[in-house]
Amino acid sequence: MKKQLLKIIKIGGNVINDEIALTSFLKDFATLEGPKILVHGGGKKATEVSSAMGLQPKMINGRRVTDEATVEVVTMVYAGLLNKKIVAQLQQFNCNALGLSGADANCVLAHKRIVKDIDYGFAGDVDAINTDFINVLLQNNVTPVFCAITHDKKGQLLNTNADTIVSEVAIGMSKLYDTELNFVFELKGVLKSIEDKNSVISHINQATYKELIDAGIIADGMLPKIHNCFNALEKGVGKVKIGDASLVKNDNKLYTTLSLK
Repeated sequence: MKKQLLKIIKIGGNVINDEIALTSFLKDFATLEGPKILVHGGGKKATEVSSAMGLQPKMINGRRVTDEATVEVVTMVYAGLLNKKIVAQLQQFNCNALGLSGADANCVLAHKRIVKDIDYGFAGDVDAINTDFINVLLQNNVTPVFCAITHDKKGQLLNTNADTIVSEVAIGMSKLYDTELNFVFELKGVLKSIEDKNSVISHINQATYKELIDAGIIADGMLPKIHNCFNALEKGVGKVKIGDASLVKNDNKLYTTLSLK
């Protein structure tokens, strides 16, 4: 029996920082037929709030170091302000959304990242997804909206990369659905040249991925994103796309697809 299609979309970058762009995206997302899940980041807003509170954000290799004070800030921003603003807008567009952190209904269980070379503090690495509960929501026409906060089931909230969360949710739900994973940000896809916004690489497989890394085309923050994409494909996700907000409308010709071969 053919599985039902489930679209799982992660929104980040300047799209989430631009109120007009975010509203436009959410309006299109709300019109998507069938079950869907949204995952969002919000690092820029967390940095703004941290600075306003007199905290100096610390980043290493593009990742936030999460001390005790920072856990409180990112929880307020991700699970509070941004999550509820997104949910409220989706309700405005007649999409019955429910905002969630990983702690809610034990949806995303994680552990504090083990210290190797760098101590990222209260950063979380995902252990398990509560697919049964998420499926109950989907079957009742409720759209889950996940922020980038998880928990360890010992009372500790953890800051977890939103790209990782969306990949793990897609992997977990692939047991029940035909999952399509979309990464939406301000660019049209993975670019050959950052100076040319239309130089989109239409397809990347594992072989060309290594070539693009060696050539320095894929670097910095794009590296963990692509790693999460291939991890998802290897573990059962049916399709992965990277592009701008027009991905949701399915009317764009420029985007990047990823496959194992």
